[in-house]
Amino acid sequence: MSPRILRAMRMIYGLFQTILRTISALREAAGYIYTFLRAFISPRATLAARVLAAESQLAVYKRRIEEKNQPRPRFTQAFRLLWVLLSRVWGSWHQMAYLMQPATVKRWHTRAFRLYWRWKSRRQPGRPPIAKEMRDLIRQLNRENPLWSADRIRDTLRLLDSDPPSSDTIRKYMLRPKTPPDKPTAWLPFLRNHLEVSWAMDFFTVVTANFSFLYVFVVFEHGRRRVIHFATTYHPSMEWVIQQLREATPFGRRPRYLFRDNDGIYGHGVRAFLDGCGIEEVRTAYRSPWQNPYVERFVGTLRRELLDHVIVLNEKHLNRLLREYIERYYHASRPHLGLNGDTPVATKKRELVQGPIRLISFPVCGGLHHRYERVAA
Repeated sequence: MSPRILRAMRMIYGLFQTILRTISALREAAGYIYTFLRAFISPRATLAARVLAAESQLAVYKRRIEEKNQPRPRFTQAFRLLWVLLSRVWGSWHQMAYLMQPATVKRWHTRAFRLYWRWKSRRQPGRPPIAKEMRDLIRQLNRENPLWSADRIRDTLRLLDSDPPSSDTIRKYMLRPKTPPDKPTAWLPFLRNHLEVSWAMDFFTVVTANFSFLYVFVVFEHGRRRVIHFATTYHPSMEWVIQQLREATPFGRRPRYLFRDNDGIYGHGVRAFLDGCGIEEVRTAYRSPWQNPYVERFVGTLRRELLDHVIVLNEKHLNRLLREYIERYYHASRPHLGLNGDTPVATKKRELVQGPIRLISFPVCGGLHHRYERVAA
């Protein structure tokens, strides 16, 4: 089959699909008009009952969407157009928008206006193209002066007694660099470059058996993925955090950078304490836990391997669990991908056991510890 026939068949198929979609949209729009007219002439009691039934079903459907029991519905073009019209003629339309946000309807309106404006200006010519000599001159100035901006090129053309176009037009004809410019040091590269001299601190909560909240404060070393200090309390405060930082940095053992979030518990005193100790504070952006990834990863590991499997009785019980997990398992036995399979506290290489051996596993808090043992002959 020749390519010309294939193109013709594709055009016919596309036209057929467009006609079907148009008929479907018109049918749906006719259904909306019929519903409106029937509600307009219905008695008030019947109309109130219909509104109550519709709102109750929409409320259930909205709750199922919020609980993610089913995906969000797909809206048709006629449905979008209906709500765009309602948003223009009905002042309280946003109170009835159960299945979408009001900002979504406004975005539909912007898209509809863009399509209308494109249809309206389809026969009107756009901006007249600039002369070829002016395009060549713009490219020459840009090639010879790659650091010049579009405004600088426009001013230079004006000094050359030329009639330059606007800056946006000049920017359109400027040469595109083949290689992107060097980006400044981003957050994650900065974090990786200072692993050996940076720590992090963070809070997380644990629910006890009597439904009270225990706050756990952790100071975490980035270089060896090691927990420097942890403490628990029912009532955290700025003074309590400063005391924990004192205990975490004894005898001059301190990092160069300390990463933290914007928790209100820290207050202004933590900043003053870190400045007095010569530690540079690095605050993450609001609602950006990915900017403090290592301590967040540790908290997630701690929950998956320990806290999700026990019911904490009280503060003393939680302290014992955390101490056993961190000191006996996390630091000494758990391998880390970021350390090439090593443990945070480097262990001495053991001598190879000669002869028949077997693997011995014994439980520790949070996991299993393994070692080889020689089998007696």
